[in-house]
Amino acid sequence: MCRGGHERVEWMERTKPEEKGAVGRLTGSGTPETEAAGRAAVPGRAMTTFTPADEEKRRGVRRMKSTATGLLVLVAVVYTLAKWAQSAGAGAWAGYVAAAAEAGMVGALADWFAVTALFRHPLGLPIPHTAIIPTKKDQLGVSLGEFVGENFLSQEVVRQRLRSVGIASRLGAWLAEPEHADRVTAELATALRGALTVLRDSDVQAVVGEAITRRAGAQEIAPGLGKMLEKIVADGGHRRFVDLICVRAHDWLVLHDEQVMTAVQGGAPGWTPRFVDKKIGERVYRELLRFVTEMRDAPEHPARGALDRFLADFASDLQSDTDTRARVERLKGEVLGRGEVQDLIASAWTAVRSMIVSAAEDERSQLRLRVRASLLSLGQRMATEPKTQAKMDTWVEGAAVHVVTTYRKEITSLITETVAGWDAEHTTRKIEAHIGRDLQFIRINGTVVGSLAGLLIYTVSQTLGA
Repeated sequence: MCRGGHERVEWMERTKPEEKGAVGRLTGSGTPETEAAGRAAVPGRAMTTFTPADEEKRRGVRRMKSTATGLLVLVAVVYTLAKWAQSAGAGAWAGYVAAAAEAGMVGALADWFAVTALFRHPLGLPIPHTAIIPTKKDQLGVSLGEFVGENFLSQEVVRQRLRSVGIASRLGAWLAEPEHADRVTAELATALRGALTVLRDSDVQAVVGEAITRRAGAQEIAPGLGKMLEKIVADGGHRRFVDLICVRAHDWLVLHDEQVMTAVQGGAPGWTPRFVDKKIGERVYRELLRFVTEMRDAPEHPARGALDRFLADFASDLQSDTDTRARVERLKGEVLGRGEVQDLIASAWTAVRSMIVSAAEDERSQLRLRVRASLLSLGQRMATEPKTQAKMDTWVEGAAVHVVTTYRKEITSLITETVAGWDAEHTTRKIEAHIGRDLQFIRINGTVVGSLAGLLIYTVSQTLGA
């Protein structure tokens, strides 16, 4: 079996059972079941999964390695031939060639060591400060998180970047287009319907009922009622109500004369003659009807004035009299505590919900039309008014800075923990696949530059020696 096969077998033997799925994905030998299990059990290993593009990059790295190694072999052969020619008395040129080839070999070997030390121990020897990426992976993750936090998630960087983008003007220009406003309105309507669908009516009704009851119980209503009644009396707003009562009372008395007289007769003493009771009942009825008729037809009737004074005094008592205010508060508590009132408060949510859902579904509803008009107006102002743009940009910058400064540690820890969850060996292979080809040019450049430096040094030394 080839060396690569042995490495693969040893690696598979070292792999834990719960990581077999990830191994199968990397090697192409796993079943769908093991791959799914690997993805679920080792979520941090997703970075080490080799895609077809990664495999192509690895092949490119191998080709560049072969080129750099071939160049090293070439300068070694040139050095050997040049030294042989120099010993055979071929001439001074052989020394120059040998010096250049020798320095090229040194440069190539030095750069090979440097490049290899990034990913593994050269020749498998545990030389200090080699295999940097697999051994320092967690420290690199911490450093990367700190670098991102200090240079990308700082308050100054976020503000400067957002200010240069000009979010308000761009968003305003986009939102000012009618089709875009229609789209946002539709999305808001969908989100609103979804939110109302998810909410349970019983929960919302309980919350709304509790909130209304608590707010009404905490707020004293007597002074407010007194002020309102005082203003109504001062403006004469109650007179229409009094007119209505007088009209209704007159009409009722006309239609129920027998009932009124019977009620009066029924309250008479038992020893009075019946014809006397009847006469008294008729007289009381006529006087009552006359009183109500006069009160209905005479706006300046004394009874109306007495009612005005009573209402004015009651309005004053509601605002300043302690006993009256206390009685109103007790009455309010009794009314709020009744089951009928609580049911009415709870049922209000059902009506409001139904109304909002219907309005959100209807494209021509006042709700959607007003939202669309508001979005268009906001877009126009954001696109054309510098004051509005500055206000919106300041708000966006403040919100972004708050998020960044508050959750910067969580964001950077995500980077650190993600890197820490990667498998060191496969992370190294993947990083090498992405940057290894460029690193092989370092070896090639080292060979060429070393050869030129060696030739220059040899030339200077020969010149000075002569």
